[in-house]
Amino acid sequence: MHELAICQALIDQVTTVARDNNASRVSGITLEVGPLSGVVPDLLSNAFSIAAAGSVADGASLTIELSPVRVWCKACQAESDAKINRLVCAQCGDWRTELRSGDEMLLRSVVLEDAESDLPARQSEEEGNV
Repeated sequence: MHELAICQALIDQVTTVARDNNASRVSGITLEVGPLSGVVPDLLSNAFSIAAAGSVADGASLTIELSPVRVWCKACQAESDAKINRLVCAQCGDWRTELRSGDEMLLRSVVLEDAESDLPARQSEEEGNV
């Protein structure tokens, strides 16, 4: 189950964000995951609590937003939604397309809690690959 390794890398990244912002705890994490990323969102959710145990993100909520599969057509220059197993242009039907989204896994945001009050202090907008 490589989702556990992915969650461990996520916790490392979130721990760095918390440390850089002098936060005592992370209460929420939002990820954007594409269907072509090779990650199974349900398995990622299940592995998250194991990876987060004992870290600054212990007990944090994990929100996973699914991104659409989008392609850009080399023939007609249009960008459109596509199906996972059919990456053709929705405008002209051409198969010569370039994937624009759907294979990513991005850390979208981290909700940090202040060391003094343990109330949600701020939301760090992080965007990067996990």
